[in-house]
Amino acid sequence: MRTAYKCRAYPDPEQAAVFSRTFGCVRLVWNKTLAERHAAYHQRGEKTSYKQTDAALTEWKKTEDLAFLSEVSSVPLQQTLRHQHAAFANFFAGRAKYPRFKNRGSRQSAHYTRSAFRMKNGELYMAKTTTPLRFVWSFEDVDLPTLNPTMVVISREADGRWYVTFAIDTQAPEPMDQAGHTIGVDLGVKDFAVTSDGERIANPRRLERKARNLARYQRRMARCQRGSMNRRKAKAKVARAHRKVRNARADFLHRTSTNLVRRADTIVIEDLAITNMVKNHRLARAISDAGWGEFRRQLEYKAERTGRTVVVIDRWYPSSKTCSVCGHLLAKLSLSTRHWTCPTCRTRHDRDINAAKNILAAGRAVAGGTPGDACGAGVRRQGSSLPHSALKQEPCAVRRPA
Repeated sequence: MRTAYKCRAYPDPEQAAVFSRTFGCVRLVWNKTLAERHAAYHQRGEKTSYKQTDAALTEWKKTEDLAFLSEVSSVPLQQTLRHQHAAFANFFAGRAKYPRFKNRGSRQSAHYTRSAFRMKNGELYMAKTTTPLRFVWSFEDVDLPTLNPTMVVISREADGRWYVTFAIDTQAPEPMDQAGHTIGVDLGVKDFAVTSDGERIANPRRLERKARNLARYQRRMARCQRGSMNRRKAKAKVARAHRKVRNARADFLHRTSTNLVRRADTIVIEDLAITNMVKNHRLARAISDAGWGEFRRQLEYKAERTGRTVVVIDRWYPSSKTCSVCGHLLAKLSLSTRHWTCPTCRTRHDRDINAAKNILAAGRAVAGGTPGDACGAGVRRQGSSLPHSALKQEPCAVRRPA
């Protein structure tokens, strides 16, 4: 199992200069390779392989204009070509968007394999540098002198902070003890999540809290002359504001996902079409700030590591419009309606809690091997056992299991 540890790094001026040159070369190789690959396909209809890009990089180093590519470590440049090849593979497979050009104002990174760094007594020596890189190790459960990373990533954020990431191969952890509990989770905007147990997890709205200061920093940056030192300082303030929001959101998502994984053996969520949902301009910022996609990613990988199960039910399953008591399905339910009464059994429902209960019922039906109770297909299951597919049905009533 691949595990990564990210730490703050404090390079000296000489190391910072070496890494900055490496970032520039990595960016140039990526952009030049992407431009030539794009031109070869659209002008001549030719596809470019990794072997061809590798040969082109060797020829670039022999030219007078690009001879400086030989002054930095060759490993990050080779890794850049591999990353671009993987990016196009993901694009053609429909898993990612078309690769974009890199710019110097965003996050910069360089990937070093074992041939380009050395770990000795807990000290890290990088290629083309003479002194060890100073970093802060904050993982008490891992003995740094015995660390054997397979890859080291040096990165610099837009606000000027440096980081070093160690990627290591470890044994899969032991599964957690059975909790004897199954939970359904309904994600939302007003409340980040509502569980089938009736618990409401408040949405911290990190971006909304910092929006006023962020807008002020952006206005100051807009008034600065492009290329000036004042604009560079203003841009760093904007990047720091975004970093604080990003870190606060990540901390909340990690705490919430870890708590759910520890509490339940099976966690059932909906497959949300976030890309389509953010097209609603009134809710786009709130939806993006919630971080539902990252929350699902964390749930899935933490469940896989701990032996838990994550069941993802179909996005078209009418969880909010179905009565969790008798199974009556409403013809229509507006988004503004937060409570409703079932016309059949006269049960008063809270919209979100009722949806969470229905999500749990559908997930239990699929996980228990009775897919007839779940409406729609596309159920994905994460965990140690194999998933059971669901049968596509009409939006019928859902029976709660006994």
